[in-house]
Amino acid sequence: MNKHTILLLLALCSLGIVGSSQSLEEMPCTLENTTWADGEKLTYKVYYNWQFIWIPAGEVTFSITENADSYEFLVEGKSFPSYDSFFKVRDSYYSKIDKETFQPKYFIRNVAQDKYIRYDSIYFDYENNLIKEYFGKTKETAEYFEFEMNDCVQDMVSIMYYLRNYDDTYLYEGSKLPINVFFDKEYFDLDIKVTDTKTRRIKGMGKKPTIKISPQIVTGNVFKEGDEMSIYVLNDSSKIPLMIESAVTVGSVKAVLTDYANTKTQIFE
Repeated sequence: MNKHTILLLLALCSLGIVGSSQSLEEMPCTLENTTWADGEKLTYKVYYNWQFIWIPAGEVTFSITENADSYEFLVEGKSFPSYDSFFKVRDSYYSKIDKETFQPKYFIRNVAQDKYIRYDSIYFDYENNLIKEYFGKTKETAEYFEFEMNDCVQDMVSIMYYLRNYDDTYLYEGSKLPINVFFDKEYFDLDIKVTDTKTRRIKGMGKKPTIKISPQIVTGNVFKEGDEMSIYVLNDSSKIPLMIESAVTVGSVKAVLTDYANTKTQIFE
């Protein structure tokens, strides 16, 4: 597993749910929260597969704090002690969005993945239409950058909660949604499509109504040509990702929801 794998899984969980085949310009920037409650916490166990052996590699948690005028999201990823000697991960992602507009205000990524260390702090300055970013290996050595802000941009954590609240009446097999996310000093335009909607048996949860989502992937040091990725989202009002599967350059990875608290939906049987 290379330095981007845990980051990849965080981004996958953050993809949440997709909507219609509307263009990005037609998608609403402002939404109303109907899917989560204050204190929601989701925990995923991450596995790495090599030569038919599934190895428990780590854990990722997503938690929510509701304030009077904002929502705060915290994502923390860490490898298990038994896996640390092979690849140690200690990641933290923070996002704060405006409660009324649903647009991101702040984003902080502070990650340590084996020898890979990265600090990324972003302020979304709507008054001046700028993204103001400190980017580097550490907070102390990060350099300052400014970028013109695109419409309806999200950070890599806020996008999960934005998409979980998108109108699900447009869901159908083959529908697509382009999303625009900013981090690492650049914009990422991703196409996500609905592969199917049906009841599936999910590890530890029994049979669940799901939406299978296949995001567009980019070949490189994580993926090779022909690799596919599947995200299984609970097909109800909460739109919680239940499981993620993907091949990577060497082997494959899987993230499975193993625990939850303060959700609007009862997930485990």
